[in-house]
Order: sequence, then C-alpha cells, then structure tokens
Amino acid sequence: MKSVTYSKAAIKVLKRMPRNVAQRVMEKVNQYARDPASQANNTKALTGSDLVRLRVGDGRVIMDDNGIVLAVLKIGSRGNVYE
Repeated sequence: MKSVTYSKAAIKVLKRMPRNVAQRVMEKVNQYARDPASQANNTKALTGSDLVRLRVGDGRVIMDDNGIVLAVLKIGSRGNVYE
C-alpha cells in the first residue's frame, strides 16, 4: 500500500466539504492507494503530465502517483479542478 499525502489546498477543500462527501473522497483515494486496479473505471492519466485524475461523483481528485507516495494535489468540482 502506498502512503497518501494531501497538499494544503486539498486539505482546505476537504474541510469546506460536507463531512460525508469528504469521507467518500478520502475512502476512494485510500482504495486507489491500496489497489489502483480497483478504481480503474474512475481513473485517467492526464495528457501532457504525469498526474492522474480520480473521479468521485461530480468531484475530481488530481493526484501524483509516482513511487511509494500518492500525493493528492487538488480536489474540486468537475469544471474547476483543471484550472
């Protein structure tokens, strides 16, 4: 299992979300960290970078999946997370 780290921006967004939505996002990220193949239908490599997008409902999580650490960089709605 990879260790998961969250950026300051991601933590800030998680604190603003309703608790049940934030827990769902963290559960999906932990599932991906344990077994990336389990979330194969919800992940996609972003073109032009080494980042990975994880879909959680209408939200998106942008992650850096290099090595043994999974870094969660951004969390946001479908339209705003890519800016």
